Amino acid sequence: MRNLLRSAGALLLLATIPAASAPPPLTGDLTPVHDPAIIADNGTYYLFVTGHIRSRDGLIPLRTSTDLKHWRLRGASFPALPAWADKHVPGTAGMWAPDITKSGDEYRLYYSLSTFGKNRSAIGLATARRLDPAAPAANWVDKGPVVESAAGGDYNAIDPAAFTDAEGKQWLAFGSFWSGIKLIALDPATGLRQPGTPMHSLAARPSPGAIEAPFVIRHGRYYYLFASFDFCCRGAKSSYNTVVGRATTPTGPYRDRAGTPMLRGGGTPVLASGQGTGSRYVGRGHNAILQAPDGDRIVYHAYDTQRNGTPTLRIQRLIWDAKGWPHAE
Repeated sequence: MRNLLRSAGALLLLATIPAASAPPPLTGDLTPVHDPAIIADNGTYYLFVTGHIRSRDGLIPLRTSTDLKHWRLRGASFPALPAWADKHVPGTAGMWAPDITKSGDEYRLYYSLSTFGKNRSAIGLATARRLDPAAPAANWVDKGPVVESAAGGDYNAIDPAAFTDAEGKQWLAFGSFWSGIKLIALDPATGLRQPGTPMHSLAARPSPGAIEAPFVIRHGRYYYLFASFDFCCRGAKSSYNTVVGRATTPTGPYRDRAGTPMLRGGGTPVLASGQGTGSRYVGRGHNAILQAPDGDRIVYHAYDTQRNGTPTLRIQRLIWDAKGWPHAE
């Protein structure tokens, strides 16, 4: 359901493997864009990205487009950090890696609170009945933490990605470094964690292999788990790349095309990093996928080697082969 809600006339975005054809040109306010999340609603695409207190664009900046090509910056979605932020995650100064869904007539914006390199973290939720480009922060009501992680624990509660399965159950995938990608059940009435339910492990890599930024969709009879391998946030030296695995149930086990479990480091390449190829945009990752009647697309960020490694919005079409595996056009 999340897949459909994110796509109702919307597009997904895929990145290019070095040999792939160039995507349509994007124009407008494309930078800085880090960790994009996207939803389509009534002919408009809404894009939410990571933001910081002292940054020019503020906390979770909103951009909009009517054609997925020209993007306009609308402003910050939040005037300040949530009231509970500093108590739960001391020192946090940003709202990272948002995720946007719609359940009934309620928009649900998940976000991450953390400090770089540490796993005392939390995923929060804000809800709204209306998205207003003219006043991006006007309607959000914070609902508090959904899931938290603590120093000394084996997971990191950032990078949320909510989805609905074939039976109507709602889930939240998340995770960065440590023991990898996790999954919890959500209460569909509130969007918060379903009490008394377990946490599932979906994907991991042996140290020092990095994995984060999950995104799950349902396509045909499979659930597809996209994840980012290696390292972001190093400008033109970023090695981020995107992989995928699939499973017949939301909780896995997810395996790549060769049959390797994602819990053992498996992952079929979807977006290569671009490093060593002469590509302008490198470190391609932290994707969001929307599904639409005219075809799927992947939305992601990459670092512009011609602009000092600035994180930049990228969009490409996602193609499915005869065996049900996605690749960049």
